[in-house]
Amino acid sequence: MRNSVRYLRNGAVEVIEDLDPKQTLLDHLRLAKQAVGTKEGCNEGDCGACTVVLGRIRDGELYYEPVNACITLTGMVDGCEVVTVEDLAEGETLHPVQQAMVDHHGSQCGFCTPGIVMSLFALYQDGARPVTRQAITDQLSGNLCRCTGYRPIIEAAHSVCATPASDGHARARAGKRLALMNLQDEMDVFVGDERRFFAAPASINSLASLYLEHPDAILVAGATDVGLWITKQLQDLKKVIWLGRVAKLDRLSLAEDGVSMGATVTHARALPVLAAIDPDLGELMRRFGSTQVRASGTVGGNIANGSPIGDLAPALIALGARVYLRRGEEGRAMALEDFFLDYGKQDRLPGEFVVGLAVVRPGEGESFRCYKVSKRFDEDISAVMGAFSLTVAEGRITAARVAFGGMAATPRRGPHTEQALTGMELDDSSHWGRALDALALDYKPISDMRASAEYRNEVARALLMKALVEVAGAETSQTRLIGRRERADAA
Repeated sequence: MRNSVRYLRNGAVEVIEDLDPKQTLLDHLRLAKQAVGTKEGCNEGDCGACTVVLGRIRDGELYYEPVNACITLTGMVDGCEVVTVEDLAEGETLHPVQQAMVDHHGSQCGFCTPGIVMSLFALYQDGARPVTRQAITDQLSGNLCRCTGYRPIIEAAHSVCATPASDGHARARAGKRLALMNLQDEMDVFVGDERRFFAAPASINSLASLYLEHPDAILVAGATDVGLWITKQLQDLKKVIWLGRVAKLDRLSLAEDGVSMGATVTHARALPVLAAIDPDLGELMRRFGSTQVRASGTVGGNIANGSPIGDLAPALIALGARVYLRRGEEGRAMALEDFFLDYGKQDRLPGEFVVGLAVVRPGEGESFRCYKVSKRFDEDISAVMGAFSLTVAEGRITAARVAFGGMAATPRRGPHTEQALTGMELDDSSHWGRALDALALDYKPISDMRASAEYRNEVARALLMKALVEVAGAETSQTRLIGRRERADAA
């Protein structure tokens, strides 16, 4: 057992032995370390002003990823390198990303600039070349600027990220990797006492034992949701169990028949693997939050949080995914659709947690489609999310799975719609109305700040119609700005 949190910054190991379990990394940096270049903006992970970069060891290699410090808990940086905007310049010489922002006039008031610089620093260190405009705009989707406009910022990114990284961090990469490897251990972390603690078990067995003993503790993976409980709801979380150190909980494997994912696989890591199953999944994940959110948020967390508008659950339900749970020494599995019972309520016992998911690849004759409709293209929660899996033989739909998010208190299948679709001649659109009308039997959405019930009903009908048109053989260029082929090529 280790009673401290350790991280690397500027080549030195920082040790925290007295830790408030709910303290955010932003507060730690600004208040304890006086690193005030990192700004507090929205305080909910949307604006990106608080962006810092974490260096993590994965499969023996060092990766740099941007995260929102405002909703990242301090204890979650255990075993990481923390890089802030203060750590970039070498003496009086600006970092290449900073200099590019100056040269291209990418800053005015400057409040958002540190976060933008840190997001571009992560892209600069990424090593993937060439860097396209799409890659830059995806990287900056979680950084908002209301002074300059994005053209000069994108031009700055183009100018500096087109060539391999040659800064001090790149030159010190091997030494940093070794230093971070030395921080890796198999010890459970427990800071605090039985009444108030931050814990980070190192194994599934340790997690199962600790959570069974403290079923009132809050499980945290990426904190992209729990962080807002702290910053917006002002909840005083007394017991926090972070899953980020649990060995093998981040496993990810792609096989011919599908994908197996541990609960702590991040959305960033899941994106290319899910895109390999179907390009629509890749596009869905590309619009999932922002780069910062995808680097922190996890597949298991998205499922366990049970949001009725969680984008991933309807898509996985339509694909027939299964979820795996564990409580103490006992484990069980169920169809993902059966996991969601009611608003905010899942089929999960006290002390039970999500271990992982299995997603089956569409079989022969099976066509999958999923669509997200939201007010804002990037970094927005859906008003309606529709997913459809249709098996077609000789022009007839022989099996159908339909699932929606935003249309009920939970992500939910549409049994009446599926029944109406099954047996339908796909090339005879005069019969499609029966399935469209059946949606009203399956879903009774509510009106809220994102959309009215009437709008949701109309959008659901439109999405099902779109899926039928595409599966029937229409060119996707007629139904999309970019077709499925382009998405598949991009993946």
